[in-house]
Amino acid sequence: MMLDNPADKYRPFVAVDLPDRQWPNRRLETPPQWCSVDLRDGNQALIDPMDLERKQRFFDLLVKIGFKQIEVGFPSASQTDFDFVRSLIEQDRVPDDVSIQVLTQAREHLIDRTFEALEGAKNAIVHVYNATDPVFRRVVFNVDKDECVQIAVEATEQIRKRMEAAPETNWTFQYSPELFSTTELNFAVEIVEAVMDTFAPSVEAPMIVNLPATVEAATPNHYADQIEWFCRQVKHRDSLIVSLHPHNDRGTGVAAAELGIMAGADRVEGTLFGNGERTGNVDIVTLAMNLYTQGVHPELDFSNITPIMREVEHCNQLPVHPRHPYVGDLVFTAFSGSHQDAIKKGMAERRANPEAMWEVPYLPIDPMDVGRSYEAVIRVNSQSGKGGVSYLLEQEHGIELPRRLSIEFSQVVQEVADRTGKEITSRMIYQAFADEYLEQNEPFALVGHRLSSEPDSPRVHLEAQIAQNGERRTIRGEGNGPLAAFVRALAAEGQDVEIIDYHEHSRGQGADAEAVAYVEVRIDGEAVFGAGIDESITTASMNAVMSAINRKLSTQAPAANVTAESLA
Repeated sequence: MMLDNPADKYRPFVAVDLPDRQWPNRRLETPPQWCSVDLRDGNQALIDPMDLERKQRFFDLLVKIGFKQIEVGFPSASQTDFDFVRSLIEQDRVPDDVSIQVLTQAREHLIDRTFEALEGAKNAIVHVYNATDPVFRRVVFNVDKDECVQIAVEATEQIRKRMEAAPETNWTFQYSPELFSTTELNFAVEIVEAVMDTFAPSVEAPMIVNLPATVEAATPNHYADQIEWFCRQVKHRDSLIVSLHPHNDRGTGVAAAELGIMAGADRVEGTLFGNGERTGNVDIVTLAMNLYTQGVHPELDFSNITPIMREVEHCNQLPVHPRHPYVGDLVFTAFSGSHQDAIKKGMAERRANPEAMWEVPYLPIDPMDVGRSYEAVIRVNSQSGKGGVSYLLEQEHGIELPRRLSIEFSQVVQEVADRTGKEITSRMIYQAFADEYLEQNEPFALVGHRLSSEPDSPRVHLEAQIAQNGERRTIRGEGNGPLAAFVRALAAEGQDVEIIDYHEHSRGQGADAEAVAYVEVRIDGEAVFGAGIDESITTASMNAVMSAINRKLSTQAPAANVTAESLA
């Protein structure tokens, strides 16, 4: 049961004394060094850890994306990891510009086993850690500060000697004061500097110091303060690559990483889509694409994001949430009517000026930049409006509804969506449009027509054959154009029709192009819409008038002939 006063049990995080902090005024203008830890940290968090085949597939994917540093395992703790590292090296599966990273605890026999796994590697990062947090020192390991420093120093010395004994490998050393974000900052600097004194990094050959938020315990601004404070205080900062390893316990791992980079960090460790222990590691895809939306290329390639997601889902045996930033199946999809209307207008402006800066409402990036099409940007359900319906008709069926007709037809679709309670597909929308407007051919239908005119005269003479309840007859009329002549011919037969509004456009291109016509007419004082499609614009416009007449004469409600079964 939640406590009435949680302060009796949980203490607030103590802020860093950094009144002149600089990071809030900085911008992210270059990408950090990226290190994927999917194959170790992410793998440890899986219900079913990856076998060698899935690990190899994941490694190949990371290389293809563009990672230059990949943590491939914990070879001293797992035979599967040991065998995988050996297979990468022995089968020459690691590109020359990629460094493989392995993790080890600060114990002599585990370090020996780690170097055994790495024998013959071209480029390798050896990552050693020990817990520095006061609770871990007291409760888990029962060591004081001096003993904690000694553990780190002895492990560093052993690693340095093993590296010197294998000069054929291009080695990089990495040290993590585990649980950095809950460690006393002065002590974090003390233990890192002791490690530096032992390893002796230089500007030309720096070491990595990784500062993990192993358990996210404070707001992202506190983590940024810690990083900036550390970077100011630690000696020989130019001999260090300061790395971040944020976890996501508070749900702010991405923000913590971004602010940490602004605070001076050079490198980020994380996983694709944030898989990891508890609530996960920081999500590198989101971090990278956040940079991309600000005009900074992350130097990772997510041009075809869906196959990447599917491969990660296969390897991790975990689904990616459909609303996951940038990659989820629904992140570029709008069901809301107001969202759809804004997107529709933004896309129309974009088509008119495709070289302009990207400014489409509700879409932070162009879906095509990550290999997504526009087909699923707008989808229709009971929450949708005219904008979504019109967009799908236009994009997938070439039907460009006039605004007033769009409003009317959206009510037809809305009724179906409310009745079925399901998503309405573009095919269903088109069928509803055809049922409601294009296939309204009773009681009147246009059978054919013939036009003629006198030389130098604007008047058009029309002779048309119509069918009324299957019985054919000929009507005649004249006017300033074919449609005017048709309306006069109908009037002569007792069917008074007044054209209020008219729109037309082509659908398709070349020999297969069709004409689409829309009319709004007044019959007996009531405004009615009709639509027609034909190879001939004249025939399409006449069919539109007949559609409107039939809809007016129909004894059914406008949507009565549209059923869930007919659209299924």
